[in-house]
Amino acid sequence: MAEPLKHRFGADVPRTIARMIAAVYPRFDEKAFVRSTLAGYEVLELMPRGRKIAHELRRFMPDDYEQAIEILLNSLDQHQGRMAVQGMGGFLFLPHVFFVAEYGLEHFEASMRAQYVLTQRFTAEFSIRRYLERHQAATLARLTEWTTDPSEDVRRLVSEGTRPRLPWAPRLRAFQADPRPVLALLERLKDDTSLYVRRSVANNLNDIGKDHPAVLVETAQRWLADATEARRWIVRHALRSAVKRGESGALEVLGFGAVPRVAVEKVRIFPKRPTIGSTVSLTFEVTSCATRVQRLLVDLRVHYVKANGTTSAKVFKLKMVDLGPRAVEPFSKKLSLAQLTTRRHHPGTHRVEVLINGRGYPLGAFDLVRP
Repeated sequence: MAEPLKHRFGADVPRTIARMIAAVYPRFDEKAFVRSTLAGYEVLELMPRGRKIAHELRRFMPDDYEQAIEILLNSLDQHQGRMAVQGMGGFLFLPHVFFVAEYGLEHFEASMRAQYVLTQRFTAEFSIRRYLERHQAATLARLTEWTTDPSEDVRRLVSEGTRPRLPWAPRLRAFQADPRPVLALLERLKDDTSLYVRRSVANNLNDIGKDHPAVLVETAQRWLADATEARRWIVRHALRSAVKRGESGALEVLGFGAVPRVAVEKVRIFPKRPTIGSTVSLTFEVTSCATRVQRLLVDLRVHYVKANGTTSAKVFKLKMVDLGPRAVEPFSKKLSLAQLTTRRHHPGTHRVEVLINGRGYPLGAFDLVRP
């Protein structure tokens, strides 16, 4: 099982930050800050740990926010050598971002400058959202300027920070209701030279599609006109969740809108009673019943049993196939039933179906049991 992220954001993080600040601000009470921060620190998860450090920074830094943020920014270059948080890289600066989010809202220019700097060390996607809520027009105007910034980290902040459903962050309800301000930014970034930025653009558009399927389809169709391969990749990536949901508009954009004329045969699920922690294998064949080539998108949907006995579906990508007249295409998939931090397995009957151009065909089920 993967180690919880909080374990890689341990007591060495506030100690490292304290040393960095003390190097540029000798009046900083390094020992008292660390002692206060570590009180109750162990029981907290990753994001609350970052917020606690930010809260303690506020207590031990100058009362004047603009002076305090200048000290924090001056301290960034004091860290040398291996990151305190192995494998977490820039997460060392997560508390700095929370400091800006919590205490800088009435200091717009100083805070925007801080986020501009911090996003090139870590990411300011968590803090910029507070400014979009409190100072929407001014923040959107600044983000518009940043769409042409030389730094890909800054440009990526524009698309990632405005995601209506950004993971690990509160939703931007205003943009869920009306995504037009966000779409105007994405339009400026859809042909960005950086894949890092383009992937963020696609994820943002994917978010928008969860609340506005028609907007997603219209934008995808428009972006595909005279599109480069890079932009076509954005569209495909942005449509991935809609395709998994079987939304006809998204499938049609990608050329999978036709009703398939197929038969699903020779299904085998083995073993029928796998144990938690093992694997289960599925094989089947798709046979064409048409007299001409069919373009098919084939996925697998598993209805996992939850702790309360209900089920939750997860779609696994299989492949796209141009199936010829009367042709037969074999498929296979091995599912891991190991316990993960991202998915816990529970005993019960797990239904399985194949999705062909978004339409479901039952394959059967397996009964998951305890070892």
